[in-house]
Amino acid sequence: MMLDNMPIINGDPLWALLGRFRADQRKHKIDLLVGVYRDEHGNTPVMKTVQDAEIHLAHQAHSKAYGMLSGNANFNQQMAKFVLGDRPSLNNQCTMQTVGASGALRIIADFIATLSPDSTVWISNPGYINHRPLMEGAGLTVKTYPWQNKNGQLDIDACFAALEKAKEGDVLLLHACCHNPTGIDPSLEQWQRFSDKCKQKNIVPFIDMAYQGFGDDPDTDAAGLRLIIEDADFAFIAASCSKNMGLYNERTGIATVMTTNHERHADIQTLLETITRANYSMPPNHGAAVASYLLDKPDDWLDELASYRDRVDTIRQALGAALKDRGAPAEFLDISYQKGMFSLLPLTENQMLLLQDEFAIYGMPNGRINIAGLKMTEIPQLADAIISIISR
Repeated sequence: MMLDNMPIINGDPLWALLGRFRADQRKHKIDLLVGVYRDEHGNTPVMKTVQDAEIHLAHQAHSKAYGMLSGNANFNQQMAKFVLGDRPSLNNQCTMQTVGASGALRIIADFIATLSPDSTVWISNPGYINHRPLMEGAGLTVKTYPWQNKNGQLDIDACFAALEKAKEGDVLLLHACCHNPTGIDPSLEQWQRFSDKCKQKNIVPFIDMAYQGFGDDPDTDAAGLRLIIEDADFAFIAASCSKNMGLYNERTGIATVMTTNHERHADIQTLLETITRANYSMPPNHGAAVASYLLDKPDDWLDELASYRDRVDTIRQALGAALKDRGAPAEFLDISYQKGMFSLLPLTENQMLLLQDEFAIYGMPNGRINIAGLKMTEIPQLADAIISIISR
């Protein structure tokens, strides 16, 4: 029988840990696992502007008939402009709606595998846990470059030393902002070095924009991406509305292929649509319709997003101050200067397990914690637990 050939498969470690957290009966438990924003009550709210958009759309009662394979055309163009800005590179984009940014990453991986199957995709280490399986699932080879040094800073020299091994036609996958899991972002000068390296080695930049507006304002968060895209003749972008609009389970994103060769735009669009047709056919419209409504008149949404961003930064500063007050080593204090939802605690896998077992605090084995999931009232508990563990 077919099932006789079923291998033993390890489940996703993040969701396995989440299951363990939910089974934990301790009332003081803290969930710092999944990358969602939570308020001080521990809830992941629906944005007020999203609620208003959904009420408007419900009253409009648009048809539920099939759309296009490339999704919501208005949303695609609005998102391209939101990510790229109103600049010349906007004319070089071929964009389609996808099932979240993970869907975009896989669609682009399949695109690369179709046209250049021998390309290697270079991802950061540490990096987003799903980058490797998405790329390898398309049959691509994956190699890594270092990101964070032992002092909690971007290890830029080690990064470029590793990339010296990249060959022409390889792909460099970078986080646009709010690096997951470290929260360490390049400066604009360092972005320019990445751009120069891509041109020198003739490798293709691939930018994952999952958190635009969660580190700084959206234009500042996109500055590095825009720099590298303006310099490139060919590039890829995956972007998401999950975090900055709170549309997590609506799975709303885009895949963009950038090229100055405008004669090939139609062929690129057709190939992208062929890939999605053989996968999920077309993306659902609700999240894209909500996002399109917000992007049409964005001021209120951007104000609400800014309040989310400010809360996360306040939590960062408070946690950094609590650790400093308790005499934590310097490598723990960089958390105050990092960006976005995540930071990487300089703890071993065994120490992270002690956080779970002894203190009911759940983070990832590599030290990643979701800052955006932490309550202000939980900061003393977390800081005390960290000090207890590193003092042994």
